[in-house]
Formats: sequence, structure tokens, C-alpha cells
Amino acid sequence: MTTHFDWLSRGTAEIFPDRPDSDDPTENLAQFLTRTDRPLRVKLGIDPTGSDLHLGHSIPVRKLRAFQDAGHTAVLIIGDFTARIGDPTGKSEVRQQLTPERVKANAETYLEQVRPILDFDTPGRLEIRYNSEWLSKLDLAETLELLATMTVGQMLAKEGFALRYEAGNPIYLHEFFYPLMQGYDSVAINADIELGGTDQKFNLAVGRDLQRHFGKKPQFGLLLPILIGTDGEQKMSKSLNNYVGLREDALSMYSKLEKTPDALIEEYFELLTDRPLDSLPENPRDRQKMLAIDIVTQYHGEAAAKQAQQAAMTLVGGSTANTGDAVPEFSLAAIEFPAKLFYILGASGLCASSGEGRRQIQGGAVRLEGDRVVDVNTTFESPAELAGKVLQVGKKKFVRLVS
Repeated sequence: MTTHFDWLSRGTAEIFPDRPDSDDPTENLAQFLTRTDRPLRVKLGIDPTGSDLHLGHSIPVRKLRAFQDAGHTAVLIIGDFTARIGDPTGKSEVRQQLTPERVKANAETYLEQVRPILDFDTPGRLEIRYNSEWLSKLDLAETLELLATMTVGQMLAKEGFALRYEAGNPIYLHEFFYPLMQGYDSVAINADIELGGTDQKFNLAVGRDLQRHFGKKPQFGLLLPILIGTDGEQKMSKSLNNYVGLREDALSMYSKLEKTPDALIEEYFELLTDRPLDSLPENPRDRQKMLAIDIVTQYHGEAAAKQAQQAAMTLVGGSTANTGDAVPEFSLAAIEFPAKLFYILGASGLCASSGEGRRQIQGGAVRLEGDRVVDVNTTFESPAELAGKVLQVGKKKFVRLVS
């Protein structure tokens, strides 16, 4: 079986265990892939704790697809049971427990969003499993056996727990179950490899320990980077409004991605596309456009990506694709700053009033330079922050702001 190890390891932050000079296939993933005579079972668990995925979430899913393309079996675990607790990793306080109904609804949207990435059609290439299948059946004796595999000290060594303990923030006993339950998923589905972000190393290592405990071969852990958001500073997050959602329309995706900071371009290509890194154009602007086209094509198709590119050029370039008319301008000279965006919407004529401007922002219809504005209280201190930018409501109403 062809291993394509260089491709499978592209963009990885860490593989463990990793002894590249060892001939022992249990300590060398390249050797393990070369010597195996069967498709490996590659696990990725996702907890449906929300309804929307972004490009950061797509990274391990894309890696799962790479293993599918290499002939292995992707085991996508929907954490419908673990989602009721919520992964405490990186959280400073206990997560709100979700109802089974909410988890089920979220799971359906997750599967819809990863469908463009994974191979759902080739027989034997994808298993979709729900961990309630085995976790809901554990009796008290089996639960106690799981708990007996780890000490409180080991749990408190987990970074998030350690920080909360030092800060005096409460840690609830049910949160200790999470790494054990995620680890038990690897036992239940006989995982050979588990994928996860770099913040998941503790949980993946627990899976290895539990596999040993239950007499199974321990899995390899393959860790992937946490994607920096479009602001170029913090990890991609919907709450930070520096994200590109997998369900966003083609124009929104393109408009955000064509402004990717230069320092992130190569990382985005490596983690979010299949393009060889030695084929990238030298010009940074050309790289941005290529990146945007590549990613939008993955989720919306080539035709939609090219249409989005043309629409973006229309808005920024100052002419409409259909009529060739100039983008209307609105002078900020009459606006008293600091100014709320909803007031500017009303004053510019994009909305009939400030009140309508508020409603349009709340409804997600307002964009500034292609980026959706979600905070109804967005305020600008001076005209300089807005000069030259295109303000848009819906798909057809826009103005260029001038000082």
C-alpha cells in the first residue's frame, strides 16, 4: 500500500510517539504505514457543542480526508455523549451542559458542513459513529475501572485544570470524566491513529493509556496546529470575529481570505489547501487571490469562486459588474465623530433610518470591506478609520466612504 507519508504528515505540529530512526513500527509512524497490510483506522472526534464550524475546525477534517485518499478508513466520531459535558480544555470555568436535543441538532449541521471535505461515497472509507453507542452503556463497575486508570494528580497536570486550580476556580468531578471518555472512544473503535489540535495532546495520550489498559495496541497521536484568525494575532474564533465560516457565502469567504495577512499566507496554504508550497506566486497580492480562490472553490465550486472574485473586484475597484456604473460615494464630512455605524448607515441612505441600520446589523446584512459587522454598537472614532472603504447592506446596496 502506498503510504504517501510526506503528504500525510504535511502541516503536522507533532506526531507521537516519534522515533524516526527506529525500525519498531509501534514507535515510527512512517514505518507503521509502510509495513501495514490493512487500511488503518484513523480517528477524529468532534463534539457538536455549537452549530457552526470555521476553517480552523476544517484542518483535522482535511487531514482525515488525506488518510482516506491514501486508502485508510476515517472514523469520524460524533461526541453526542461527551458534548453533554463539553471539553474543558482551555476553559477557565465549567462549560454549560447541553441537552440531548441540542446536541443532536448541532451534530446534523456539523455533518452537513464537513460533507464537502470528506469522502462520503467510497465504500469502506468512512465510518460515522456516535460515542453514546458505547459510553451510555457503561455501568458503574466499568466507570470505576476507567476512573482507576488515572490519579487526581495526573488530571491536575492537564494545563486547563492546573490553571483553574491555582486560580481557585471550581473544577467539577464530571469534568474529570471528559479525557477518559474521549480516550475510551479509541478503545471502542480500535483506533490506530487519532487526529487532534495541539491542545488535545493530553486527551490523545489518555487514549493510548486506556488502549494499553484494555490490552490493545496504543494509537499514534497526530497533532495539528491551531489556526490563527484573519486578524493575524489570535486563534480563529467566532467570538473574536476573526473567522471564516464553512457555511458562509462565497463572496464573504473570498472577501475575508483575499485580505489574509502576508505572514499567514503560507500557513493557510499548507493547512487549508492541497497546493504545493513551491508553486506559490512571488507577488503577495497574487498569493492572497490564489488562496481565496482555492478555498472558496472547495466549499462552493469553481464557478462560484470566480463569481465571488469578480464581485469583490467590483466592490473594491469602484464599478458594478452589471452596469459599469461607479460605486456611489458618501462623504463623512457631515458626520460627527465618534459615530455609531448604524447612524452612518442611516445618514448615507443605505438604510432609511438609524433604527433600520441597527436591525440590518442585527440581521447580519451589513458588511464593511466585505467583512460582516455583527456588533450593533460598532463605533468609529474618526473618518480616517473608514475613508476609502466600501460599506454594504445586502447584495445590491453599497457606498464608498470618503473623508
